Amino acid sequence: MTPVPVLRRLYLARFGFALVWAGLLALTLPDLGVAAGVLLVVYPAVDAAAAIVDVRATPATRARSGVYGTIAAGSLAAVGLAVASLSGVPAALRVWGAWAVVAGLLQLVVAVLRRGTGGQVAMILSGGGSVVAGTAFVLIASTEDPTLSVLAGYAVVGGTFFLISALRLRAAAGLPGPGSTTQSPLAEGLADHTGSYGDR
Repeated sequence: MTPVPVLRRLYLARFGFALVWAGLLALTLPDLGVAAGVLLVVYPAVDAAAAIVDVRATPATRARSGVYGTIAAGSLAAVGLAVASLSGVPAALRVWGAWAVVAGLLQLVVAVLRRGTGGQVAMILSGGGSVVAGTAFVLIASTEDPTLSVLAGYAVVGGTFFLISALRLRAAAGLPGPGSTTQSPLAEGLADHTGSYGDR
C-alpha cells in the first residue's frame, strides 16, 4: 500500500465526514444535549482513528511521531469532551479549543515534514488555522452567551482543506479521478490488520 493514494482517500473521507458532522451538529443546536455531546466526542475520536490509518500506511519517517501525537491528542480530547459536556457549553468549548490548538500544531509539524509528498500546503494552512481557531474557542467560552455553532464552521473549513489537499495529491501523483474504483481507507486498514505490514 503506497502512502499517497491512501492519504488522498483518507483526506477525501475526512472532508465528507466533516460536512456530515457539521450538519448533524447544527441540527442539535442551540442546546448541549446528549446528541450534541456524542457528536463532540466523535469528532476527535475520528481524528485519532484517521491518524491510526495514516501511521500504518506511511513509511517510518520523522513525521510519524507527530501522527502518534495526533492519536494521543484525539483520544484524550474525546474523553475530556465526554466529561466537559456534562458541565455545559463553556467547558466543552475550552476542552475543544485546547485540543484544536494541540492538534493544529501537530498537523502543522507533520505537513512541514511531508512537504515533499505534495498537497501539504493546505495541511499547513489548516494546522495554523486550527491553532488560531482553538485559541478563539477558549476566549469565546468566557463570553456571556457562548455557542457551539462555531465548531460546525471549524469542521467545514477543516474539511475543505482536506479536500484541497486530496485534489493536490491526485494532481501531483497523476492518480485516477474520483470516478475510479478504489478501496476505502477503513477497509484497507482492516485488511492490513490481519496481513503483513511490509516495509513501513
